[in-house]
Amino acid sequence: MHEMSIAEGVLQLIEDAAEREGFKAVKTIWVEIGRLSGVEAEALAFCFDAVTRGSIAEGATFEIVPVPGRGLCHECGEETELEAVYDACSHCGAVPVEVIGGTEMRVKELEVD
Repeated sequence: MHEMSIAEGVLQLIEDAAEREGFKAVKTIWVEIGRLSGVEAEALAFCFDAVTRGSIAEGATFEIVPVPGRGLCHECGEETELEAVYDACSHCGAVPVEVIGGTEMRVKELEVD
């Protein structure tokens, strides 16, 4: 389960920020997860809860901000929303469509004490 290593990485980012900024606890964390990122949001939330026990983020609310998949069709030149990497263009039906968004996963915001 790669979500466990991602959760550990997020905790490391939080701990580094706490050291740099001087906060003592995290109340809420917002994480953007792209539809095409391959990250299972619920599994990540579960893993985050497990890895933060005993840390400054223990008990923090883990908010997931979904990011839709986006693609650019080279046939018609239109941007289209993608549910999966290999979806056809919703405008003209052409494939393949170049993925231009929705693959990211990032910590968007922290609410801290």
